[in-house]
Order: sequence, then structure tokens, then C-alpha cells
Amino acid sequence: MPIEFLYLGVVFAVAIVCFSILKRPLYECMLVSFVALVLVTGTWANVGTYIWEALQESTLYVIFVFIISASLLSKTSVIDDCIAIILSIFGRLRGGAGFVAIIGSSYMGSLSGSGPGNVATTGVFTIPAMIRSGFPPHLAANVEAQSSTMGNMIPPAGMIAIAFAALDTLYPNTYTMSQYWMLLWGIALWFILQRIVTLYIMCRYYHVEPMKKEEIPSLRQSLKRGWKAVFLPIIVFVPFLLTSEFESFFVSRLGTDGTKALNNSLLLFIPSLIVLAGVLLSGKETRKTMTLPTMCKEIHKGMLKVVPTASLVLFAYFVSNVFEDLNVEAAIGDFISSMQLPLWVLAIVLPLFTAVLGMLLPGSTQVKIFGGIIIAVMAAAGGNPMLAAGMLPCICGAMHGVTPPYCACVYTGMGIAQSELKPTLLNCTVWVILHYLLSVVILLGWLPIWGLV
Repeated sequence: MPIEFLYLGVVFAVAIVCFSILKRPLYECMLVSFVALVLVTGTWANVGTYIWEALQESTLYVIFVFIISASLLSKTSVIDDCIAIILSIFGRLRGGAGFVAIIGSSYMGSLSGSGPGNVATTGVFTIPAMIRSGFPPHLAANVEAQSSTMGNMIPPAGMIAIAFAALDTLYPNTYTMSQYWMLLWGIALWFILQRIVTLYIMCRYYHVEPMKKEEIPSLRQSLKRGWKAVFLPIIVFVPFLLTSEFESFFVSRLGTDGTKALNNSLLLFIPSLIVLAGVLLSGKETRKTMTLPTMCKEIHKGMLKVVPTASLVLFAYFVSNVFEDLNVEAAIGDFISSMQLPLWVLAIVLPLFTAVLGMLLPGSTQVKIFGGIIIAVMAAAGGNPMLAAGMLPCICGAMHGVTPPYCACVYTGMGIAQSELKPTLLNCTVWVILHYLLSVVILLGWLPIWGLV
């Protein structure tokens, strides 16, 4: 067995001891795991590089700005106006606001390409609406997180290009990107359906009832009072739509790296735009109270919420950079390939393996390093290579943001919902298990997939 398994074991063992036995916060556990990993691997000389590369990850700053902007936005009346409109439309349904989160956040996540960023963007609308309609805070946080992370597996998410590149390298001129997109939409339909069914069951388990008729705001009155609030989601949506639909236009003028930088900049710029629009679209009373001293106080409160989450993400990237430097993923992938396991075993083991890696490693890193190996071993065992490639964003990207202890999507939602850690992570585990089981079923070819060739 490769020594790289020892490296993985060190990280997980240290994190478990620190969290379960010593009762330390998760971000401290991750930092201690990083130190232990560096000690075991003897890579002290590269610590500065690991830290510097982690500090350049845009996701880290996206979490900061979106949670702080959510704190600021909560002080305006525009959020209440948005919630009133949502509840007036879906309040008569059991868990209606949750279904809005599943559909809306799945789509928005595909455009933004950032699970945590999407949780913060759409979560400021959907999470308060769910809580107001009777959801426990921890359930509201997970519904939004599980919905937003699906954006990583729905075109035109950026991770999809990495997965298709792995497929095209193994089977050049065999599949087109259009065929691949059709397959991904077909796969996504099953996962969206799974989340809808799960939400329905959980609403009954937690006794989430439709709102009483007298508590449901009138749609006519809600629109009359808060019609301006409708423009806030549009402000969030339009920039992502433009950069997605007209990607070739931006690439031709900015280049690939420039377009990527533009997308990252949007995720950092839009929160400020949301807050500004929220203040301007609110009533006169809000504009009077949202003074600079008031906003500074809210930013201070928001920092107290966001620092633990951002620290956890940062330290997890430290660990990820060590793994990349040592080629841990490649060594483990070669080991799995050499075992020549049958298809049904691979369908069970590979999603479980990527789920475990997702506790620490970003999904794009997993796809980039493991993608070709997963496709190759699945095809060698009799699986469809295109289906294996289509499942890469599902078992790597979608799982990464919600698999404890990393689960940046869940922590972002938890920050907005103000839910407690233990019930949030327990509920999250149920969603992760169901996602894993559906992944196994699809990899085994037991479900019809639209677009599969």
C-alpha cells in the first residue's frame, strides 16, 4: 500500500482527535492537522509556498464578503419584502420556501461556480424565508447548502470543463462538449428530484406545516409594497448570465485567464452591489438608519461570524497544497487502478473515496488529478466512460462543499441561519449519504439518463 495513505490517515486521525476528544474548534483541528502533515512529510521548506497559494484562492474571500454583506443586508427592509413575496406565492405549500431554494439555488450555483458564494448570495433570501415558514434553522441551512453545491455539476459550471478535458484526453474526438452538457443536465435532473423528495420527507419529519392562511401575506399587497425587491435577485443573476452566455466574447478580449479573473472579481464585487442596491431599494427609514457608523458595527458583527469559517477553509487549502506537492492523489489513483476491481465494487468505492477526500480537498483538485484515473478504471471494468466523466462533478464537486468537516457550503448557510453546529452537521450527514447512494445507483447504470451516448 502506498505511503500516501499514511499521509491521509495522519490528517484525519489528528482532526478526529482534536475535534472529538479535545473538543477544539474545527478550524484549530485543521491547522494542527496541517502542522502534523508537514512534520510527517518533512516539507517544512515549502510551508511558505503552501500558505501563499492558499491565500490566493478566491473562495476564501468570497466567504468573507458574502457573509458580511448578508449581515448588512439583513438590516434593510428589502429582505423582508423579498420574503413576503416568496411566502405569498409558496406559503400554502408544506416547505414551499425550501423548494424555491432547491430550484433557484441549483440554477444560480451553475452560473456562479462557487458553492459557498451561491449559498451566501441566494441564502440571504431563501434561508430567512424557510425559517419564517417553520423550518428549523439547521434544516434551512442544509437545504440551501445542498442545493447550492449542485451548481458544480450543472452546466455551465467551471468544473465541468476540467472533467470534460479528462474525458477528451482519454477519448479524443469521440465526444463533444454539447453531448457532455446534455448528459450532465440528465444526471442533474435525478439529483434535483432526490433533493425534492428528501425535502418533502424532512418537512414531515420536522413537522413543517404550510403557513396559516391568516399569516400568508397577500401577493397583491406584497408586490405593491416591495416590488422593488424583485430587482435584487436580478442584480445578482445578470452578471453571471452575461459571463456565461457570452463567454467567447470575454475570452476573445480578455483571454482565458482574464475571463477567469473577471468571474472571480464578480463574486467579490457583487456583494457590495447587493448591499448598495438593498439600501437604495429600501424605504426612507432604512436609508436614514444605514449610516456609515451603523454599517461599520454590522461589519464587525459579521467578522465575528465569518472568521471561524474562513479560517477552516484557509487551513484546509494548506493541507490540499501539501497533497498536491507530494502527488498524493496520483499515487493513490494508480494504486486503485492496479487492483482491477469489478464495476459494482468501483461504483461503491469511488464515490466513497471522493467523499472522504472531499472532507479536505477542493472538488476541482480531485477532478483535475483523479478524473482521468476514475474514467479509465470505470471503462476498463465495463462502465460507460462518458457516464463516468459525467459523474465526476457529482462525486467530487457537489460532495466537496457539504462533506464534514470541511463543508464550506454548510458553514456558510449555518452562518446565515445562526444554527447550532451539532444538529446542522447531523442533518448534513443524512443529505450526504443520500447523495452518495444515488451516485452509486447512477454509476451502476440502473437509471435511464437523458443524453447518455
